[in-house]
Amino acid sequence: MKKLIALALALLMVLGLAACGSPKPQAEQAGIQDGTYTGEGTGKGGTIKVEVTIKDSAVTDIKVLENKETQGFDKAMETLTQSIIEKNSTEVDTVAGCTLTSKGFLEAVNAALASAGATPELLKKVNATTADAAEKKDVEETHDIVVIGAGGAGFSAAIEAKMAGADVIILEKLPVPGGNTLISGAEYAAPANWLQEKENIKDNPEQMAEDMLKGGDNKNDPELVKVVANGALDGAKWLRDVVGVEWENELMFFGGHSVKRSLIPKGASGQEIIVKQQAKAKELGIKVLCNTPATELITDENGKVVGVKAEGPDANYTFKTNKAVILTTGGFGSNIEMRKKYNPEIDENILSTNSVGSTGDGIVMAEKVGAELVGMEYIQTYPICDPLTGTLLYFDDARLYGHTVIVNKEGKRFVEELGRRDVMSMAIKAQTDHCCYEIVDQNGYEQSKLEENHAAEIKYLYDNKLLVKGDTIEEVADFFKIDSTEFKKTIENYNKYVDAGKDPEFNKRSMPSKVEKAPFYVIKAVPAVHHTMGGVKINTNAQVINKDGKVIEGLYAAGEVTGGIHGTNRLGSNALADITVFGRIAGCNASK
Repeated sequence: MKKLIALALALLMVLGLAACGSPKPQAEQAGIQDGTYTGEGTGKGGTIKVEVTIKDSAVTDIKVLENKETQGFDKAMETLTQSIIEKNSTEVDTVAGCTLTSKGFLEAVNAALASAGATPELLKKVNATTADAAEKKDVEETHDIVVIGAGGAGFSAAIEAKMAGADVIILEKLPVPGGNTLISGAEYAAPANWLQEKENIKDNPEQMAEDMLKGGDNKNDPELVKVVANGALDGAKWLRDVVGVEWENELMFFGGHSVKRSLIPKGASGQEIIVKQQAKAKELGIKVLCNTPATELITDENGKVVGVKAEGPDANYTFKTNKAVILTTGGFGSNIEMRKKYNPEIDENILSTNSVGSTGDGIVMAEKVGAELVGMEYIQTYPICDPLTGTLLYFDDARLYGHTVIVNKEGKRFVEELGRRDVMSMAIKAQTDHCCYEIVDQNGYEQSKLEENHAAEIKYLYDNKLLVKGDTIEEVADFFKIDSTEFKKTIENYNKYVDAGKDPEFNKRSMPSKVEKAPFYVIKAVPAVHHTMGGVKINTNAQVINKDGKVIEGLYAAGEVTGGIHGTNRLGSNALADITVFGRIAGCNASK
């Protein structure tokens, strides 16, 4: 009997030890159970919720149930879905230009797998398909016009050319159209506009041209400046009446302008411009090829541009043109080596607000066929950007409504809040820790529609301790270790200046309200590269000029890829006027 009891105890101990071990989950033993599973991640716009369908340990479908990503950027999730299903793996590359959206989407998919009691490694391994291994095919097409770059300038050019009767195709190297326009605030300087009339603001194209020349230290080409200033209002109306862009019923006052003249797109975001331009392009039947970077301009024996070579995911393309190529590829703010080549001070230590696509490709291609480059050393920084990523902060809209005060670590003002971007940026870089702190009160916060237009950004700033909200000046100062005594004194003095209607310290040109109503909001910010003023030389017809001062036949350019329009420094909200005016000119003239 004792032996039987001992044997029974031993057996129980063995079973107990087995129970105390770490058994493999069911999914690991027999694959992932078929079914649909949900998961969540955090993208640029907030929560991304997905539903993942699993069959035979393979992802067969992914549905996005919830997201607040910017229209355009949400296309990245379609690209990732295709890659995950094809490879049956979440180990896929993020989509260029959509890093935060990509990471949030992949986080959600992996969370869905986790809810199935699985890990990404348990997905059934698949071999590379024949299509993956196959060589790309060679494709040759002929169009009247090839537009290189699907940003605001590219769409403006393509739409005008198509409406003039030309056969047009747009090439875009990124998976998502939009370029810098999509990620900008897209405010638009337009002299003598309809809102200025309502507010009885006196303005005209000549005054805008004077502001542009002064802002660019008179290094601008006066004739190009005149074209932008004279065409800006018509361009804004064209976007409204032809493209369908909605403008808000108020204006912004950008630094360096002599009057308040900048229109605001619906939602204070370039999304309004690009979404409406894409819709118009689709309506007109304009084909847009994404993931298809242009690599070379094709010229004939006389130097005329007669086509483009490009690389797609599945094909090497040769696009021949009956009429012209239009370059709208943007600047080179995200190309560190190119920045250092032309301005060694703008090195890898300075972050950038630009799209990852802003690498100067069009400038390089144009130079290879003889284009003259101008103003390449002029690189602008934007003063109020994310200290972690360099992203432009739309919280700064409050400054452009005139509602904020900017101080340093010592709690003192050191620059006019509505000054030129380059002046403000250099002033901020000279302060303690090379950063600044921008404060707005509750009145300014509400009037600037920060929560309404930029809720996702505000959450991000709170999460990363770059924004604080407090009931007193001392409370917000202490959060960032700002000298609270000086900060309080600075705000008191500023409020007196508002009462007096004059700023004796920095001559701030617009002070519509005091900073006095709690709670108070303060962000920490740094400058980052925002615009490259240099690029290919063009004439008033948007034709590219060569090193001998002659027109390169068959080649037009518009937008940030060009140089000479903004001189040493671009005034805020002039870019949208520039890309629209010269985009339209390029499209019209190229189609003739």
